[in-house]
Amino acid sequence: MTGPRAVLVGSMGAGKTTVGRLVAARLGVGFADTDAIVEERTGKSVQDIFVEDGEAAFRALERAVVAEALASYDGVLSLGGGAVLDPATRALLAAHPVVFLRVGLADAVKRVGLGTGRPLLLGNVRARVKQLLDERTPVYQGVARFTVDTDGREPAEITAEIVASLEGEPA
Repeated sequence: MTGPRAVLVGSMGAGKTTVGRLVAARLGVGFADTDAIVEERTGKSVQDIFVEDGEAAFRALERAVVAEALASYDGVLSLGGGAVLDPATRALLAAHPVVFLRVGLADAVKRVGLGTGRPLLLGNVRARVKQLLDERTPVYQGVARFTVDTDGREPAEITAEIVASLEGEPA
């Protein structure tokens, strides 16, 4: 198989970046985040792209970056929370070891705080996070080979479960 050793999906606040870096270190590979790749290529933050160019422009950039990374990146890859909403991206994910980091509302809200820098959290943060979780959780579950609950757990514990799952060992 070519492509990432693991692809992490989930809501904002699920711990994709924190855990992704730890999983990559445990596997001895690199870590990449598709939002960071978009920012690097455009010279703009995701928030600025949303404000200046609109969500549709961001999603087009994201779709291209995800497709390229799935085809060529060999480390651990973290996708932005909304990347899986694209049908073409979901189709590409079918060939990869996708791990859904599931987070509940309370933990997600605690982890994202007031949503600074998160364009989809304008207004009532708790209500918006709940709406996004309700809309996206079935999609995350649909693309995932493994689901790992993150609520109330330390990153090292989550990392160990993911690595064990990827290696086919009981967690």
